[in-house]
Amino acid sequence: DLIGLGISSIGKVGNSYSQNVKELSQYYARLNDGMLPVHRGYQLSEDDRLRRDVIVSLMCHGRIDYAEIEQRYGIDFQDYFADSLTKLDEHVADGLVEINDDALVLLPQGQLMLRNVAMAFDAYLGGEQRGRFSRTV
Repeated sequence: DLIGLGISSIGKVGNSYSQNVKELSQYYARLNDGMLPVHRGYQLSEDDRLRRDVIVSLMCHGRIDYAEIEQRYGIDFQDYFADSLTKLDEHVADGLVEINDDALVLLPQGQLMLRNVAMAFDAYLGGEQRGRFSRTV
């Protein structure tokens, strides 16, 4: 678990996330009133948890071992993430990522594009969600 401290910080407790208010005056007002300065919260679905673990594995270890994810979530990785893997075809062709039968591996040339590779597994980056988050390039 992580407790978010400060304005706009994000905390994680169990399978939920919360974000504190973004304005300093609101932050202090809520604390002074004996309230948590939480602006919003979100309970993760099973798909959210799965995708979070896939993205964390990629970003922290530079690889996704399919068997590990399959065992933890009871899925066939390549079937479940077929659309995500297809989105990475250009990165594979550019020599940034290697996709084989056992794992997805970020190659040394792909380090600077890590966030772009991880985006292929983010279910919330479609349509109206674009533009809500910082750009990668």
